[in-house]
Amino acid sequence: MDMLTAAIRCALRRRAAVITGHCVMIWLAIIATSAAAQTAKHPLDALTAPEMWAVYDTLRDSGHLEANARITMVTLHEPPKDEVLAWKPGVTFRREALVVVLQATHTYEAIVDATARKVISWKMIPGAQANLQGPEILGIDAEVKADPQVQAALKKRGITDLTTVICAGITVGNFGTPEEQGRRLQSIMFLDRHGVWESFARPIEGLSVIWDADTHKLVSIKDAEVVPVPQAPANFGAGEAGPLREIPTPIRVEQPLGPSFKLDGNEVSWQKWRFHFRIDERIGLVVSRVAYADGDNLRSILYQGSLSEMFVPYQDPDLVWYTRTYFDAGEFGDGFSTPLEPGEDCPENAVYFDQIYADAHGIPQRLPRAACLFEQEAGDIAWRHLGDDRVVVSRAARNLVLRTIGAFGNYDYVLDWVFQQDGTIRVRVGATGLDEVKGVIPRGADEDRDGSAGAYGRFVAENTVGVNHDHYFSFRLDFDLDGVQNSFVRDRLTTKTLAAGSLRKSVWVAEPQVAKTEEQAKAKMSMEAPEIWRVINPSVKGAFGYPVGYEIMPGDNAMSLLAPDDPPQQRAGFTDYQLWVTPYAAEERYAAGDYPNQSKPGEGLPAWTKANRAIENTDIVVWYTMGFHHVPHAEDWPVMPTVWHEFELRPYNFFNRNAALDLPQ
Repeated sequence: MDMLTAAIRCALRRRAAVITGHCVMIWLAIIATSAAAQTAKHPLDALTAPEMWAVYDTLRDSGHLEANARITMVTLHEPPKDEVLAWKPGVTFRREALVVVLQATHTYEAIVDATARKVISWKMIPGAQANLQGPEILGIDAEVKADPQVQAALKKRGITDLTTVICAGITVGNFGTPEEQGRRLQSIMFLDRHGVWESFARPIEGLSVIWDADTHKLVSIKDAEVVPVPQAPANFGAGEAGPLREIPTPIRVEQPLGPSFKLDGNEVSWQKWRFHFRIDERIGLVVSRVAYADGDNLRSILYQGSLSEMFVPYQDPDLVWYTRTYFDAGEFGDGFSTPLEPGEDCPENAVYFDQIYADAHGIPQRLPRAACLFEQEAGDIAWRHLGDDRVVVSRAARNLVLRTIGAFGNYDYVLDWVFQQDGTIRVRVGATGLDEVKGVIPRGADEDRDGSAGAYGRFVAENTVGVNHDHYFSFRLDFDLDGVQNSFVRDRLTTKTLAAGSLRKSVWVAEPQVAKTEEQAKAKMSMEAPEIWRVINPSVKGAFGYPVGYEIMPGDNAMSLLAPDDPPQQRAGFTDYQLWVTPYAAEERYAAGDYPNQSKPGEGLPAWTKANRAIENTDIVVWYTMGFHHVPHAEDWPVMPTVWHEFELRPYNFFNRNAALDLPQ
C-alpha cells in the first residue's frame, strides 16, 4: 500500500472530517517527499529527478563524454549567495549541476544548466583523482581474484574457494612514492564472508596488493606472515548473538494533532525557527537560511551549515594497514545517506524525506527515507528556579531534530542538527557500526606474549584486534548574524593578580580580541589557556551596548597525535586547529580540498589561509573540527554501541534576554 493510498484510507476511516495524528504524518511525508522529488521550490533545493535526467541528456549529447566515462558526483551547483539572499518566492532562479566525470585517466568538472539543457563549462582538473564509488570499490573483485599471484597468495593461506572472498579496492592515500605518481590506485582489502553476514569480521591479513584502477592491473604485491582468518562469532541479528532480553513496557510517542512544525517543500517553520535543508550525497545534510523570529523581526543566524570533511586515520604501520587513512566524505563521496528505519533510527512521530542521487552513469536514483524530521521531548529542562518563596518555576524543553545517517564501509554515522527553543543549535554525531579489525595469531591478550599482536589496538574477539584510530569531523559554518558583515572574537580567559593587601590574590578576566586576519583566528582548544569563541556583528548592538553574537561552544574534542611530517597528517591539515575562519568564497567548501583522493599535502584550509586574508567586519565562514580517539574494547564487538559527540552554537548577546522565557507551562 503506497503512502497516498494509506493517507486516503486514513482520512476515510475518520470520515474525512479531521485528519489527525498518523494521517497528518502521512500527508506531511507525501508533501515533503513529492516536493523534493519533482519540483524545485527554492534556489538551494537539491536537484530533482527531472533535473538530473536533463543533466544526463545534456552531457550525453554534448560530445564531451567518452564511452568509458564514469560519473562520480552530480550535485547542486549553488546560485551565487547574493542571488539567494535577494530571492523571493515566485521568482525564477537558476538551476545548475556540478558534475564530476572520470574518463580515460583524467578528472573533469562540468557545470550544466538543467533548465536550458546547456553545458556552461567543461574543464579538466590537473592532478586530481575523483572520488571512489561503490561500483569501483567492489567492481574489481573478479579481476583481482583472477590474478595468478593473488591466487597463489590466497592458496598459501589455505584459501582455494574464492567464492566467498571479497576483494574491495579502497583508497591508498599519498605517501610520495614513485608508484603513486600519475596513477589512480586502490589498495585491496581482502575479506572472507564465509559463515557471517558482515565480511569485516573476517579479514585476510598479510597480503598487500596495490591495484591500478586505470589499467586494471596489479602494481605491486607484498606477501608477509600467514595469519589464519578469525572465526570468532560475529553475527548480531535477532537471536544470533544469544537470547534476547525481556521486552520492556512500551513508551509511545504520540502527536494526536500532528507535528508542530510546518513544511513548504524543504523549508521548515517550527516555534520561532525558520530554515531550509537539502541532502547532499557527499556531505549529508546542508541547512541554509537559518533564522529565528525575535518578536516581529526574523533575524538571520546562518546562511549555511554542513559537514565539510571527515578524517579517519588508523594507527597501525603494518604493510596492509598503513594506507588506511580515510577521508570518508571526499574520497568516497557517496556515503550519505542510508534508508532510515522507522521506529528504530527515528521515532514514531518522524516525517521522512527521500533523496535523489545519480549512479555511475549519471542516471537518477531514489533513496527512500534518507532523512527524518521530528520533535523530541526527552525530559530535558529549558530553565528552572526555586524561588525565595520555595515555589519552583520550571519549563520543559522540546527540540526539533533533523537527522540523516551515512554509512562509510564499516562505520555508520548519525548526524543530527538539533534546534532548541532558546535559540541554540546543537550539532551531534553518533558513531556506530563495526570496528575495522585485524586478524592475529594469538587468541587473546594473555597469549600475546611479546605484545606485538595488540601493539596498535586491543583484542575485541578471539584472534581479532580492533585497531586504534581517530575520527575527525570538520563543519563549515557560514554565519550571517543580522547580516553578512561579521567578525570573529576570541575571549581569552586570563589570570589577573590582585594588588598587595587584597584578601583575594587572583581572579580571571575575559579579554576580547577581534581577529583581523585568518592567521589570528586559528585556534586550538586548551584547558590551560581557555577561550570563548564568538562570531559577532559589530554594526548591530544589543540592549546593553554589546555587539550581537553567537558562541561556538565545543564539547568533547581531540587533537591529532600524528607527527607534523606524517603524510596523512599533512593531507589532513585542517586538523591542525580546532577552529579556522576564512572570508566567504563560494568555491571553498571542503576543508581538505575538492579532491582528497590521493591528494597532495596542504590542500584545503592550509592552502587557502596562506594568503592571510582579512576577516574583520566582512562575510566570514567558521570551520570547526570535532574529533575523538578510539581505542577499541570488548564492548565494541560485534557491533558498536553509539558514541555521541557534539558542539553547540549558542546565542551570546544576540537576544536581550532568555529567548525561551515565553515557554508556556
